[in-house]
Amino acid sequence: MAYKTTYPYTDEVLHEFPNATDAQVEATLAKAHALYKKWRKEGLAKRQATLHKVADLLRADKDKYAEIMTKDMGKLFTEAQGEVALCADIADYYADKAEEFMKPTPLETQAGTAYYLKQATGVIMAVEPWNFPFYQIMRVFAPNFMVGNPMILKHASICPASAQAFDELVKEAGGEEGAFTNLFISYDQVSKIIADKRVSGVCLTGSERGGASVAEEAGKNLKKSSLELGGNDAFIILDDANWDQLAKTIFFARLYNAGQVCTSSKRFIVMADKYDEFVALVKDAFAKAKWGDPMDPATTLAPLSSKQAKKDVLAQINLAVKNGAKVVYGNEPIDHPGYFVMPTILTDITKDNPIYNQEIFGPVASIYKVDSEEEAIELANDSSYGLGGTVFSSDPEHAARVAAQIETGMSFINSGWTSLPELPFGGIKNSGYGRELSPLGFNAFVNEHLVFTPKGLEH
Repeated sequence: MAYKTTYPYTDEVLHEFPNATDAQVEATLAKAHALYKKWRKEGLAKRQATLHKVADLLRADKDKYAEIMTKDMGKLFTEAQGEVALCADIADYYADKAEEFMKPTPLETQAGTAYYLKQATGVIMAVEPWNFPFYQIMRVFAPNFMVGNPMILKHASICPASAQAFDELVKEAGGEEGAFTNLFISYDQVSKIIADKRVSGVCLTGSERGGASVAEEAGKNLKKSSLELGGNDAFIILDDANWDQLAKTIFFARLYNAGQVCTSSKRFIVMADKYDEFVALVKDAFAKAKWGDPMDPATTLAPLSSKQAKKDVLAQINLAVKNGAKVVYGNEPIDHPGYFVMPTILTDITKDNPIYNQEIFGPVASIYKVDSEEEAIELANDSSYGLGGTVFSSDPEHAARVAAQIETGMSFINSGWTSLPELPFGGIKNSGYGRELSPLGFNAFVNEHLVFTPKGLEH
């Protein structure tokens, strides 16, 4: 596996990195395991200070880290700056909350006294994707660092500079040797790490195929795993939706990060009597997209992350059209060496169209027409995915009632997707299992250690 940065705007190779040897993997495991043993005897104060320092460095060097991400995978510099800021907030959140989250939890029982401790379990293997090169790492690193689980990272091969920069960031903040280690490794080496007795769990964000492979390896070795595998999120526009608010939301909901967001809205579901109006609204939003240099603040549409990503999205559009879908906007070539795809709107997608149950990871909106709220809910749930989704209504209680009927891990009312340190992130069905962020993410790889004293023996 070649780890190299090919700038998606220019198709130019900027960096190449050598793969890690088996000896380097072994040395990393030994250091991480030794640190886990050491941390079990220590309190949280030193790690809290280190994680706050990570946040401080991110804010101080925001532009440096943002540019590394932009050059790695092409996202807008302004979007990358926002990602760095969110990572700093996540670091501070877990540093601030760790003491509270680690407190023993009392249990109610008539048989004596009982509580459970939250304790570290060991080294965690993280396999992360390219679309949010820092955020994907931070949301698993920060809680596990505070719990006392050292982490080894295998990042996507197209964003190695980001992976290396995160490693250096943790060390600059005072992170001990073995606390966080980026390794440029193969999937065979990942499998060996998961199987190693010093490793207690694995987390992955990525494709269904990658998730299935990692889950198989984890299960075979009786290791805990958490997976986030993408989505085909529904965006339901109810009869009583506020269209002014809707108009302000569409661009972000679908075109942020060039549509390369697991939780971005991909299937727009609208009532038949508002269908034409909604198609016009989306056309208007997409027509305002300005492609160009992602480092230029005037640019609003980034290139896709790689040449292959562009090929894949265009192939999916063609597959949809070949099977009866209509292109009502877009799907025109952009003459540039960068990996741009013109924002595209697909309609008339029938259930037998192969694209019906596929996630398109790029700037493509699929619009569906329904005759009732019940049909909208049924269509939203007719998917093998269940990550996020949006419900638009001027009546928040109405929206909440509909949201509760959607088979998904997250619902957003009158907004596109949102990610905050205190909100859990994760899905169901083929979108994976487990949660990251919030207290739920903190507990993902802890040992809930019961301590019980029978009645009458407490003293």
